[in-house]
Amino acid sequence: MKIRPLQPSVALLCAAALTGCGLIPGTGSDTRTVRIWLMKDSVTDEFLDRFTKQYKKDHPSVKLEVTFQGWNGIGEKVNAALKSKDAPEIIEVGNTQVAQYAESKALTDLTLESVRDLGSEDWLEGLAAPGNINGSQFGIPWYAANRVVIYNKDIFAEAGVKKLPKTREEWLTLSKNLNRDGNQGIYLSGQDWYTLTGFIWEDGGELAEETAGSWEGTLHTPQALKAMSFYKKLQSHGKGPKASDERTPAQEGVFATGKVAQMISTPSSAAVIEKNNPQLKGKLGYFSIPGIKANKPSAVFIGGSDLIIPERSKERGTAIDVVAALASEHWQKDLARTMNYVPNKKSLGAMVADGPESAAAMAAGARAGGSKATPNSPQWADVEGNNPIKAYMTAVLTGSDPKEAAEKASKSITALLTPG
Repeated sequence: MKIRPLQPSVALLCAAALTGCGLIPGTGSDTRTVRIWLMKDSVTDEFLDRFTKQYKKDHPSVKLEVTFQGWNGIGEKVNAALKSKDAPEIIEVGNTQVAQYAESKALTDLTLESVRDLGSEDWLEGLAAPGNINGSQFGIPWYAANRVVIYNKDIFAEAGVKKLPKTREEWLTLSKNLNRDGNQGIYLSGQDWYTLTGFIWEDGGELAEETAGSWEGTLHTPQALKAMSFYKKLQSHGKGPKASDERTPAQEGVFATGKVAQMISTPSSAAVIEKNNPQLKGKLGYFSIPGIKANKPSAVFIGGSDLIIPERSKERGTAIDVVAALASEHWQKDLARTMNYVPNKKSLGAMVADGPESAAAMAAGARAGGSKATPNSPQWADVEGNNPIKAYMTAVLTGSDPKEAAEKASKSITALLTPG
């Protein structure tokens, strides 16, 4: 979901924090340093330049020391930082990662600031809920990105498609009709479990449910089984591999052949497609994943990032002010326009809806009923690591009994979510 590459791996940026109760006096220096870890490609250099110049203009007494991190191995690196005596002040983390970091009890509780200063009642659930552990807010929503349908306008035009599908059934019919003349109606890998998750929520199901502090896998429920049945029908209208996910092979490369009518991904995939095949530049369209009912997009998995503040950071008060600025309406609008992200608040979605087609399609999905993130358990990372959902999907797509395969997967999820 990261869009644009950043040139430097480390940037030292001078800025000043917002005025307020967060400033810590008596440190022995007029300059306070706030060290920030951002993920590679989360923002452009231009965005950071605008942000820090404004800070410098208003309050030149805070230095922001920004380091860009790669996603590979970031979990271990963040956990080590949280345990150290020299933790950075602010860390960008994936929204679904907050629970596992909060379990260490090494994060600053930002509940008061969330309610009093940051307008938490308007946050997107998919960003806010993963950062809220037992009623305390540890992760501050920063931006969201979710899946849409990316389509080849030339293939649609050649097939005489004049209207985009508004319902699941229309989408199935369209995909079937496009799956001919050497083209794939849709390229959908057999283990694209994030896409399946959205279908499950759209049908009223869940991946897992919590009762009295214990989690239980729920892929075997009628709602989840219905979603898997729909996934199987949709997947059949193309040649996506049944035993691998969207990265094996990379679906952007397959789409770039020019023989695929549709794929499901975040809009950032368009840049990769166009790089692989420049002839497709300007020929890609976008629409929200259709839901059960007309004009109501399907629920989708909301990915994105939250900002956390380690308990052991040396400038926690100043860090809170910096986070408040990054999460503010002004900088949310700037970030959304720059990166085609979905802002952290529902009330800001209209701004994106009036923007590029890709951002509008993504924002509509993010605001759809049921759109959220994965179960808010510290052990969810273990589920993704072993991922019985992928094995379940392949089993169903290759002919296994769906209910039996789902029951097996649900038991595996339950075991992985139960602390040993």
